[in-house]
Order: sequence, then structure tokens, then C-alpha cells
Amino acid sequence: MSKVAHHPASFKDPAGFVFEASGNFYRQVNKVYSKQYEQLVQSGLYNRLTAGNQLLPHTIVPENLTGEENWYTTLLPTQLPFISYPYEWCFDQLKDAALLTLSILRTSIEFGMVLKDATPFNIQFYKGKPVFIDTLSFDNYDQTEPWVAYRQFCEGFLFPLYLEHYLKIDCIKLLSTYITGIPVEVTAKLLPRKSKWSMGVRLHVLLQNNIKNNNSSGKSDIRFSKQKMLNLLSHLESIIRSLKPGYPPQTAWSNYYEETILGKGYLQQKELLIKKMCASLSYTTIVDLGANDGYFTRLLAEKDKLVIAIDNDSRCINTLYQYTKQQSVSNIIALTGDLSNPTPAVGFNNTERNSFHQRIKPDLVLALALVHHLAISKNIPLNLLASYFASIAPQLIIEFVPKEDEKVKQLLSTRRDIFEGYHMAGFEKYFLEYFTIQAKETIKGTERILYCLIRK
Repeated sequence: MSKVAHHPASFKDPAGFVFEASGNFYRQVNKVYSKQYEQLVQSGLYNRLTAGNQLLPHTIVPENLTGEENWYTTLLPTQLPFISYPYEWCFDQLKDAALLTLSILRTSIEFGMVLKDATPFNIQFYKGKPVFIDTLSFDNYDQTEPWVAYRQFCEGFLFPLYLEHYLKIDCIKLLSTYITGIPVEVTAKLLPRKSKWSMGVRLHVLLQNNIKNNNSSGKSDIRFSKQKMLNLLSHLESIIRSLKPGYPPQTAWSNYYEETILGKGYLQQKELLIKKMCASLSYTTIVDLGANDGYFTRLLAEKDKLVIAIDNDSRCINTLYQYTKQQSVSNIIALTGDLSNPTPAVGFNNTERNSFHQRIKPDLVLALALVHHLAISKNIPLNLLASYFASIAPQLIIEFVPKEDEKVKQLLSTRRDIFEGYHMAGFEKYFLEYFTIQAKETIKGTERILYCLIRK
């Protein structure tokens, strides 16, 4: 066994922690949590949840790999190919994660247990669906006590969904600043006046805010019962199912491929060239940067391939996520993100949550109809773009869109053209410092050029 490395995000729960050894992630169960862990397994709750693909399964490793005195047992969970964070999700991903959390809580109560943690960080998207990953979040259920994770659930799930539903703007990204959840006092101030007519807002936001303001200790003397708990769950489920994403009916890029000014012929030619280029490459993990609604993501999502699709347009990503659900596509992970300001490393000591680029390990990167947006809309010079792509892409299929293209003309129509070096020769000058050209094709009917590049 190689050296053990504690995961920097797993330090808050005395019940145990996640660590890495020999390229695998393990979870140690500490002695203090032994009774709860045994109840989880022996009660049948673990089997029920894993059989329903709601809880990530594990195998037991009866060996103290860390050498710590408080060790009880070691778990080897099913290994996840990629870790995403809630502030990278679209509305319906957070909504589905919230409903899964409530469903698991409801099932847990049947088996005499309860969720002591209800953070969205306990959810990952695996094989196209949300799955709960924290085996140590279950505790013995005392029906005389309120749900200890109620506020955490509200601040991590309900409040960002409420804000986006009522404000009609991307609010889930606020979770990158409030990584433990959007505080109730912030939510109460941000929600518009019309939301106050909602009974759910009154109960779960305004009342909770008043209680917090009037009780600085954060404790409540309210006595609970199992029926009250089930009523609370039913109410939360009903609210969350009713919430709708706040995206406008159409964004600047949401119909890019459906109504592109270049026409369907452009797409067909581009698709043929990409298939041809991919046939000469070896890869299993693809990152599609600027994926839009996933037109080409879906093209590359073969059975043995994993495609991570990212786009700044949350509406597009929501559309792609809904497609993966409806078509039961298990190997696409759809995420929101701005490539000019990608997800940073956050949390304690900036190590608790890794940056986007620390987490992706692609064999192939796709960057279609993207460079002109980064170079012109975001003013990122070609030399920096070349260096950036070289840092993440062993193999790169990239589309260069020249100034003569109608889309670039649109970008330049409202601003002065200060991009003297933006042309094919300039593109090749900088990118060939890091890559060799495997293939180069002009897309028929356009002046756009598709490159297949191999990192030196």
C-alpha cells in the first residue's frame, strides 16, 4: 500500500474521513461511528438505497490502511470518474439532487435512521443520475427531535432554487461563494416581494429568518414527531417539484445549432470531419468546452467514452441534462462554467474544493466555435489561448473562425477591431509552439478551419 493522503475536503466529521492510497479513494469509519454504521448495514437501509442506485455502494476492506487508533473499518466505494460541485450544476441538476436527498431521508426514517448532513456536496452525478456518496451521513433517528440538517438542506438546496425561480437569473453560482449554503438572511433580502405570498417562502425562509434573529443560540424548543417530520418532507418535496428554472425563453446561444446562420450543411460537414479526425485518435475521456446544448457532445458519447460538457449558458446545459435523463444517457456529465473565469479552488486553505482544471484529466479536448469568443469577446490573446489549451489537452480538435465569418462580424459590430493578430497565420504561429497538426480541414461552404492537434 502506498502512502495515505487525507482528502482536503474531508475533515469536518468525526465519524470518519476520505483518503487516497494507491490511486483509489477510501473512506475510513472511526470507532465513534461504529454503532451507526452497523445499524445502516444490518437494518437493511444500505441494501435498499444501493439497490435503488441512490447510495454509492462500497466493499469492505478489513484493514487499517491509515494506522490510526480510532479506526473501525475501511470502505472502498465505487470509484467516480469525475467530481463536480453544486455551483457547476444547472437548475434541474440541483433540483434532482434535492429530491434525491429528501427521498433518502424518507427511506432512512423507515429504517430508524436520519440524515445528519444534507449538503449538496454529498451528491454526485454518476451514470447520468444523482447519487448520494457520503456513507457516514446517517444517524439514529429520534422522532422527538427536529431534523438536524434542515437548515443545511434549505441553504444548500431550497434557497438557491427559490432565488433562481423568482429572480429569473443564474443564482446557483452563488454557492461558489457561500459554499455551506446561501444564508437565510441573504435569501430573505434577495427574494422579491411577490414571493412573500408563497406559503413555502413564509415557512422556510421568512419564519426561519425570524427564528434565527430572535434566537441567537440557533436552538429551538419545538418538539417533533415522526408525522411532523413526514409532513415536512412532503411539503419540501412538493415545493421543489413545483419550482421552475429562471432561464429566459431564449438566450444568445441557446439556438446556436438549431438556427445557425451557416445552415444545416455546415453542421453536417463539421460532423463528418470530426468523426474522421476522431477515428485516428485514441481516447476514453473527452472534455467538450463551449458545448452549447451538446450537439457534438452527443456525437462523441459512445459507450466506452466519458464526455464532460461545459458551457456558460445554463439554459443550454439544462437542455443537455434533460436530454441525458430522457434518453438514459449514462456517460455525459453536463456542467455550467465560464472558461474565462473557470471554477477556482475554494474552501479552507483553498484546497477543500479543487478547481475545474485540477479535476479534469481528458484524453481529448473539443473546442468548437469557441476561440473567437475567447479571443474577441473576452480579449484573451491567441498566445495565451495556445498555452492554456496545451496545459489541458493531449489531443485537441479546435475550430478557428476567421474575421470574415458572419459570427465574428457580429462580435465586432459593436466594438473597435483591435485584434490585428487574429487570423489563421497568427493562430498557427502560437498553437504550433505546443502542438503538431494531425489534420487540417476547411469546413465546406465556410471559411472556418477545423484542426486536429497533438501536443508535443
